Amino acid sequence: MVTALATAPAGGATGAAAAPPAPVAHRIDFGRCAPVEHLPSSVECGKLTVPLDYARPDGKKISLTVSRARATARGERQGSLVFNPGGPGASSMEFPLYGGLPKWSKLARAYDFVGYAPRGVGRSAPLSCQDPKEFAKVPSDSRTHPDAAFKRRKVAVARAYARGCVRRAGGDLPYYNSVNNARDLDMLRAALGEKKLTFMGASYGTYFAAVYATLFPGHVRRMLFDSVVNPAPRQIWYRNNLDQDVAFQRRWNDWLRWAAEHQADYHLGTTRRAVQHSYDTAAKKLRRHPLNGKIGAGQLQSAFLKTGYNDAFWPMRAEALSGYLHGDPKPLIAQALPRSTGAKEEENGNAVYTAVECNDARWPHDWRTWNRDNTEIARIAPFETWDNAWMNLPCAFWPDRSETAAAELDTAARRVAGHSGGQDLADAAGHAASTEFDEALHGRRGPLDIHTEPGALPPVLLLAAERDAATPYRGALELQRRLPGSSLVTENGAGTHGIAFGDNACVNQYTEAYLLHGKIPAHKVYCRPRAEPAPGQQATRAQHALPGK
Repeated sequence: MVTALATAPAGGATGAAAAPPAPVAHRIDFGRCAPVEHLPSSVECGKLTVPLDYARPDGKKISLTVSRARATARGERQGSLVFNPGGPGASSMEFPLYGGLPKWSKLARAYDFVGYAPRGVGRSAPLSCQDPKEFAKVPSDSRTHPDAAFKRRKVAVARAYARGCVRRAGGDLPYYNSVNNARDLDMLRAALGEKKLTFMGASYGTYFAAVYATLFPGHVRRMLFDSVVNPAPRQIWYRNNLDQDVAFQRRWNDWLRWAAEHQADYHLGTTRRAVQHSYDTAAKKLRRHPLNGKIGAGQLQSAFLKTGYNDAFWPMRAEALSGYLHGDPKPLIAQALPRSTGAKEEENGNAVYTAVECNDARWPHDWRTWNRDNTEIARIAPFETWDNAWMNLPCAFWPDRSETAAAELDTAARRVAGHSGGQDLADAAGHAASTEFDEALHGRRGPLDIHTEPGALPPVLLLAAERDAATPYRGALELQRRLPGSSLVTENGAGTHGIAFGDNACVNQYTEAYLLHGKIPAHKVYCRPRAEPAPGQQATRAQHALPGK
């Protein structure tokens, strides 16, 4: 899932002191939101201009879309609260609407709620690696133990996807990474007129927040990390994904156990093994005869993966599986059928996810390494291992910066051949030469070593669920070790991903006290788990966008 690399100046930034000074940010001119954002008139929108490459602040610029809802009690206003839901590839443009929800109302009195689409996402210099229709083609297959032929097909798909990213983005591709996301965040802080940043990040949002804290500790006012990515450089990102596989299996087992306990309601089996057999039966049936011609084993897997993110999905997924196996496919169709209008957004999100994770760190380039590691993990954690591998496999074929610079030069040369783009060619040639020199001198840079010195960073708050699958718990322990003075709130025995202002009053109390009053609990505090859902319970909270992976 991250870099100090491509965003750095020619000398390479490996810490806060080495980072070049940020360009001057101009105040955002907020006004009516574009119709494409589908936001009400109570929300205002604007654009933030940032350098594509912070090492060349006078070079190419890109614009990020920003949204804002003003604090509802001007006399209590503390400033702006910026939110990122994760990904990489997720947008928080809808965050200003959260102020209308009861659990967020006190914060909405004190803060302007600010959302934005990070670089590459939505209308913020959007990335694309493949035709959205091709990306969203259904039905698709999912195999827990794929054979050699299936693997060969997936390797070919991943290789083609990586080539598509280079072809479509060219020399811009390396600049979509976590350090640049952190630097964009500091530009946003300044453009909002805030001397210090108050920020809330979930999932991947905790990683680039940690990058921000390392680069700009003196710019932090309050920072909340919800569902924490393991920031250790050795984990970014290949090992983090392997750890996810084991954690998702544990959460899947939690759902199997829960469904078995409610055999009287769902008739899926009285043991975990029996419920797993029911699921496998459905997958085999859908593989042979896709439901509605569009729901295959791949769509089933995507739908049921959400049981690992939020246990509010447990009842509805059990109902859908039971209905399908017992003659009523309507619930499964409603829950697993891909949105006909969502292909462009999904492809864009996946392109940004891939670019950021592949740019952030070195990945194994030998397929034999991937095959060995994932085969081994799948023996103990078959549920999501191979699907996770396929999602990340383009990183095995990812180009280095010199290759993308060469692609940019080639594109500019073709423009000149068509009697246009002379300046583009000059710029591309200069970029290719400087990139080649930089890599020859310094080599490829790796993930930032996340840490702050004692006292350099104001107290920050970490939230984590003990059985979180997307961001396994030891990631929170690792980040706390690297940020002296931080406090960790743990939801014991629970596994929902993204726990701030959810269904645990204890967690919410600590969160609200910190963001409103700056109150930090002890070094480590623990909350009892939320109650597991009851059969038939409506998944209202789960139907909100999940924090990103």
